[in-house]
Amino acid sequence: MHYLTVSFTHKNSTFEIREQLSYPDDEVKKRCLKNLTQIDAINEVILLSTCNRMEIICSCNDLIEATKHIFEILSQHSGIAVKDLKDRADVFDDSSAIHHVFSVASSLDSMVVGETQIVGQMKDAFKFSIENEFCSKKLARAMHTAFKCAAKVRNATDISSKPVSIASVAVSKLKSVLTDLKGKKALVIGVGEMSEISAKHLVTSGADVYIMNRTKTKAEILARECNTKILDYGKLSEAVNQFPIIFTATGAQNFIINDDVIEPCDFDRYWFDMALPRDIEHCLDEKIHLYQIDDLKSIVAENIGLREESARKAHGIIGRSTVDFFEWLDTLNVEPMIKEIYEKAFNAAKEESNRVMKNGYIPKEYESQVNKMAQQVLKRFLHNMTVQMRDKSDETKSDLGPMQYLVDEGKMKNKIKGRP
Repeated sequence: MHYLTVSFTHKNSTFEIREQLSYPDDEVKKRCLKNLTQIDAINEVILLSTCNRMEIICSCNDLIEATKHIFEILSQHSGIAVKDLKDRADVFDDSSAIHHVFSVASSLDSMVVGETQIVGQMKDAFKFSIENEFCSKKLARAMHTAFKCAAKVRNATDISSKPVSIASVAVSKLKSVLTDLKGKKALVIGVGEMSEISAKHLVTSGADVYIMNRTKTKAEILARECNTKILDYGKLSEAVNQFPIIFTATGAQNFIINDDVIEPCDFDRYWFDMALPRDIEHCLDEKIHLYQIDDLKSIVAENIGLREESARKAHGIIGRSTVDFFEWLDTLNVEPMIKEIYEKAFNAAKEESNRVMKNGYIPKEYESQVNKMAQQVLKRFLHNMTVQMRDKSDETKSDLGPMQYLVDEGKMKNKIKGRP
């Protein structure tokens, strides 16, 4: 069995490429996972699709066949030639695949090092695969350990001491352009995590914030949480030409803002498109300053520099966790090892019994009693040793199945909400 990860991120792919490779819709995602598991080479698979990355994480029997099949499926989905995908992708197998997954969960591979959204996105992707039966014990082992590793990194370093995200970086960029946001009207379109973070940062900075969403009830909930106003989605075309600040982070499959609704204005507009696929079609109006995810790299570079020491320490934790994971996997093979020890011991006892009987030391008619006694002696001798081997592996306690993960997640959520 092998672990394999095929990765497209902000490091190796343009925003447009990642956009073509994105899987924002659950049905499309489910169809992709089904297609990936159609061949015998791939046993289990998880699809991670965010604004900065699209990754296929799988366990497989044949690395070459599995890799080839993954590129073919991604090519069919994106319309990008297999050769072009291969030229861009980072492909990791076995220990490097696990090390990469641990790095992603710990936010060491994120555009904004230390951001806290990625581990939640990985948990959602893992849960989706479990619930749709594309993931079982092999990947569950890796993901459980990845989440433990991420927690260890957060607790042992200062890498997430000041939680940041693409949304908070976007607000920082806005504040670097407009030194004072107090009283300025800002529109946040969407109600996901990035919209919530944007709204809270804007409110804290003194902006007059409005929330807009296709489903009005969801907009009302977020508006109450962030202490903002709401604006009906039907007024989007008017708002585009009235608000100097717009943040978008929706799950729309097509542009929600384009040249059809944009009118010339006598004031500068600052738009931040944090969605993938994009919400805003590129426009050439000189008074519209459009920032997309990849435009925030200057602040991201500064973020990496400030967290460099913590990142080095985190890499050490990830490296040790990777070694520990594979050593732990080896202990899970203890039962076949114990069986082999007993078989070899019994065969040796039988050979010795045959020898002593052949030499006439013990009468032939006692053969079965002699063999039985020898086996009992060996069982007693081997008992303590094999018990220690099983205790060391501790498979029943540490190797949670994928469904147990969902149970534990549910318990944790209830505990946080104060429910039994």
